[in-house]
Amino acid sequence: MKAILALDQGTTSSRAILYSHAGEILGVAQKEFQQIFPKSGWVEHNPIEIWESQLAVAREVIANCKLSPSEIAAIGITNQRETTVVWERKSGLPICNAIVWQDRRTAEDCDRLKRSGQAAWITEKTGLVVDPYFSGTKLRWILDNVPDARAKAQNGSLAFGTIDSWLLWNLTQGRAHKTDTSNASRTMLMNLSSLAWDPELLELLDIPESILPEICRSSEFYAQSDPGLFGVSIPIAGIAGDQQAALFGQNCTQPGMAKNTYGTGCFMLMNVGPKPVFSKQRLLASVGWSRPEQQCYVLEGSVFIAGAAVQWLRDGLGIIKKASEVETLASQVVDSDGVYLVPAFAGLGAPHWDAYARGTIVGITRGTTAAHLARAALEGIAFQVADVLTAMEKDSGNTLTELRVDGGACANNLLMQFQADIMQCPVIRPKIIETTSLGAAYLAGLATGFWKNDSEIERIWQADRRFEPTMKPQEAASRRERWVEALDRSRQWADHP
Repeated sequence: MKAILALDQGTTSSRAILYSHAGEILGVAQKEFQQIFPKSGWVEHNPIEIWESQLAVAREVIANCKLSPSEIAAIGITNQRETTVVWERKSGLPICNAIVWQDRRTAEDCDRLKRSGQAAWITEKTGLVVDPYFSGTKLRWILDNVPDARAKAQNGSLAFGTIDSWLLWNLTQGRAHKTDTSNASRTMLMNLSSLAWDPELLELLDIPESILPEICRSSEFYAQSDPGLFGVSIPIAGIAGDQQAALFGQNCTQPGMAKNTYGTGCFMLMNVGPKPVFSKQRLLASVGWSRPEQQCYVLEGSVFIAGAAVQWLRDGLGIIKKASEVETLASQVVDSDGVYLVPAFAGLGAPHWDAYARGTIVGITRGTTAAHLARAALEGIAFQVADVLTAMEKDSGNTLTELRVDGGACANNLLMQFQADIMQCPVIRPKIIETTSLGAAYLAGLATGFWKNDSEIERIWQADRRFEPTMKPQEAASRRERWVEALDRSRQWADHP
C-alpha cells in the first residue's frame, strides 16, 4: 500500500489529497462549488454538487498520481461541520439544499429556546451554546418547512447527516449511514458525556431518532467504498470534522496543546484531555476525536469570518484582485492608523455569540487608504483569535506556550506576526499546512495499520517558521482595549433596521 486518500470537503470547495507514508503530499485536486444565498442571512449548498465534486477530485488525484486504486490503503474524510443534509433513503436524493453552518435562519428559534429557559440545560448536555450555527435547529427547520418532510421522517424514509455522513452514504451507495463522535458533538443532539444521541434533546427539537446516523469512533473501519466508484473497494476508516482533524494533524495529542485554523472562518481548539471541560467563557466543549486507545475532548472558539473578510475586500470592495494580494497591500502602511474593522458579517461567534451583530469599520478619516482597510481587516482576524485565546486560558487554567497554525491565511506573514504580537504568544507554522486533510489521513491510516502508532506520525510534523512577539505588552493591551470598543459598536445592529 502506497497512500492514504483524504477527502477534504470544505465550505467553498471539495478537495482530495493523496499522502505517502512519510506524510508527503503526492497530489492534490480541488474543485469549487456554488454558494447559494436565497435570502439575507441564509446560506445553502447543493448536496449533489458537493458529492459530484468530491468524487471528481478523488478520481482526478488518483489518475494524476498514476496510482492504482488498489494501492490506496484507506480513505479518510474530513468535512465542513454543522452543515445539514436530509435525503430520501430509497432514492438517495436530498429533499432540499443543504443548510450551511453559516446560515442564520434559525436565530428566532434559538431565541425562543433561550426565552423558555432551555439554554443552560442544553449546554450542560451538549457543551454547546444555543445558536443557529449548530445542526439541530437546522434539521428541525427542514422537517417543519419542506413539504411532507416530517411525515416522511416519522415513517423512517428519510436520513439526516452532516457532510461526512452524506459522503459516506454516497461512497457506499447507501450501505452505511454513520458519523463520528466529533461531528455528532456539533449537532446539538448528542450528549457529550455519553457520546450518544440524547432522547430529551430529540424530544425538545421534535426529531425522530430513526433519521439519525450511527455514532462511531473517529478512527475505525466504517465500510468499504462501492467498487463501481474507483474500480476496487477501498476501506473508509477515518472521519473527523475539519477542525478536530486539523488538531490531530498538528499532533496536538497532549492536553494543553492548541491550534488555530485560518479558513473561511477561524477556529481555535485546545486539547483538554479524556474528560469534557464545560466552558464558563461561552466557548464550546466538543469531542476532539475518539480512538480505541484515546478519547479526546476539546475547548473551541469559533470565529465566523476570517478569510471571508479578505474575500470581501476582493469581491465586495474590489481593492484587491486576488486574496493573496492583501499582504502586499497591507504592508504599504506601518499600522491601520486607528482604523478597526470588525468582520461580523454573519454575526459574532465565540466568545461573544451575537447573531445580530454586523460588520463595522470605525476610525476612518480623510487619510484612510485601501492599505489601511486591508491592514485593519487582517488585524480584525487576529483580534478575534486573541479574544478566543483569552477565554480559553481562563476556562482551562492553562497559559498557552505556543499556538500552532494552519489553513490558507497562515501563509500571510504579516497576519501571523501581528497574531503573535497581539496575543503575546509564539505562533508556529508547520511545514505541512494541509493539516486538516492530514489529520483525516492519520485517523484512517492508524485504523488500517498504514501507520503503526502515534510515534510514527509525530515524526512527520515539522515547524516551518516561528513568529515571536515583538510588540511591547503595553501596546498590545492598549490595542486590544480599543478593539473592544470597536466590537461594542457592532453589536445588536440587525435588531435596529
